[in-house]
Amino acid sequence: MNKKIIYLDYGATTPLFKEVYTEMEPYIMKYYGNGSSVYSFSEESKMAIDLARERVADAINCKKSEVFFTSGGTESDNWAIKGAAFANKKKGKHIITTQIEHPAVLKTCKYLKTVGFEVTYLPVDKYGIVDIDKFKASIKADTILVSIMYANNEIGSIQPIKEIGKILKDKDIIFHSDGVQAAGHLNIDVEEQYIDLLSISAHKFHGPKGSGALYIRKGVKIESFMHGGSQERSKRAGTENTPAIVGLGKAIELSKLNMKEEEQKLESYRKKLIDGLLTIPNTWLNGPDPSMSKRLPGNVNITFQGIDAEIILMHLDLKGICISVGSACSAGAMEPSHVLLALGLDKLSAKSSIRISMGFETTEEEVDFTIDVINEVVNKIRNK
Repeated sequence: MNKKIIYLDYGATTPLFKEVYTEMEPYIMKYYGNGSSVYSFSEESKMAIDLARERVADAINCKKSEVFFTSGGTESDNWAIKGAAFANKKKGKHIITTQIEHPAVLKTCKYLKTVGFEVTYLPVDKYGIVDIDKFKASIKADTILVSIMYANNEIGSIQPIKEIGKILKDKDIIFHSDGVQAAGHLNIDVEEQYIDLLSISAHKFHGPKGSGALYIRKGVKIESFMHGGSQERSKRAGTENTPAIVGLGKAIELSKLNMKEEEQKLESYRKKLIDGLLTIPNTWLNGPDPSMSKRLPGNVNITFQGIDAEIILMHLDLKGICISVGSACSAGAMEPSHVLLALGLDKLSAKSSIRISMGFETTEEEVDFTIDVINEVVNKIRNK
């Protein structure tokens, strides 16, 4: 008999909206023309890609011509950081990022260090927020690029993006933000927040996997990441994945429409989940206190001191509950989360922490059931 699945790992990926699939389907079988071809049969694909570009631009308040489609968040991060670094290396070779970035940013910066760039990794406070004074002090005369994520994938901390962006605008330094966890869930305005480069990924807001975008502000010097044909205005070569691009555009449009409703519902569920789990002895919340309004609405990261989080996950899986111990991109690494270590947790505590991330389709009944099961599992493990 199939058990009921309670999916609480929306930070890893999200289910496709039905409306997204419906809009994608014709471009898989019926309108299969190459959008870069000149004959009229390809016109449907061209128009669909253009509409998706317009929807992304509307969602983040930029021009259509500033949106470039990619294969996802990892490619967008790589392109933004490598492209800006190499294009501006004559001006300087200093890059600033944080200790809690996604591996797509951290490993890209690590690579750039091997080819002569200098990277400063900013610490964060106990809530996972960058200290503005320390950030200002880290800026050098040869700083050319700052990459700071909009919202963290493990602890949900939301950075002071507008304040950071204003500082960098005044100093004429390029500002990239990994917006993968934020896009479709938070109100991003690249103009108001002075963002020059923004990475997004469709599968984090109910779109298809393998589809993303990079916003590039007009005038920003950036090298192409993929070389070949003239697609994406000669900045990103490769035949456009029309169905995936269509899905991204529809998903971000729907997510924008649902954003307020999702936020209100998830903030309520988050409070219930935190209140229910913190009744367990020797348990604490990692990341911002919800009252600070600096946490993703659906994110909860909890430490159960002295219990290996992998054991909790296995018990929950038997009950049909899907959660994680951190980033899906580092799952299986068996190493403590670099994000939690940056908050000041020791290795044992970091390996005793779970992430629960809720989404638009999460129900209150699922939250209640999860609280009961986790209480039961933790007590059972501790009383062995």
